Amino acid sequence: MILSVSDNGSGIKEAEKSRIFEPFFTTKEVGKGTGLGLSTCYGIVRGAGGDIEVVSSRDKGTRFNVYLPLSQEDPEQLDNLVNIAQPPEADKSNKIGTETVLLVEDEALVRKMAHLGLSNYGYNVIEAMNGLEALRVSEECRDQHIDILVTDVTMPKIGGLELWSTLREIRPTIPVLFTSGHTNETVFSDGLEDSRASFLQKPYTPDDLAVRIREILDLQDCE
Repeated sequence: MILSVSDNGSGIKEAEKSRIFEPFFTTKEVGKGTGLGLSTCYGIVRGAGGDIEVVSSRDKGTRFNVYLPLSQEDPEQLDNLVNIAQPPEADKSNKIGTETVLLVEDEALVRKMAHLGLSNYGYNVIEAMNGLEALRVSEECRDQHIDILVTDVTMPKIGGLELWSTLREIRPTIPVLFTSGHTNETVFSDGLEDSRASFLQKPYTPDDLAVRIREILDLQDCE
């Protein structure tokens, strides 16, 4: 089955075609787009066994052809399965917490999504838009215990690895969850050798983030 969606806009530059499905890649101004739309669509389509073709010409618009495999199941049987096999309500026990999270993310929309999601699961979230602000916030909260650092790897001025290294000078036992839209070999070789460091690939959902944080904190409690 083919589903086509097209527009009559200015088209996609040739240099950008190979990157449009990358998580967080966007040609919009800072704060105007998350770069998650096409990445999410691509993940859904590929997960269903399909593919997406992009046809675009400058000043002639763009067409996305979505190819999806046809189901061999009887439609009536599928309807019955949907009606009688509803999944049970999700268990939230692996996401809930009351600990304090220092969340460092330079993309405003991603930061707000993560903050809201963690707050909904009971966590106390301290926000910082970059590494410098995170260090300032940590100093201001010197007497407050921070249970975990969640930081983007690549940020202006101070990246996630340098931030964690500096932060450990005053909070030597703080664990870290690095996040990134790209698999960065430097992160794995220099950062994840420490048992207190973990990695979460972007894009992630608030549930993904909450589950991973709960796993890390529970593991720290067992050590």
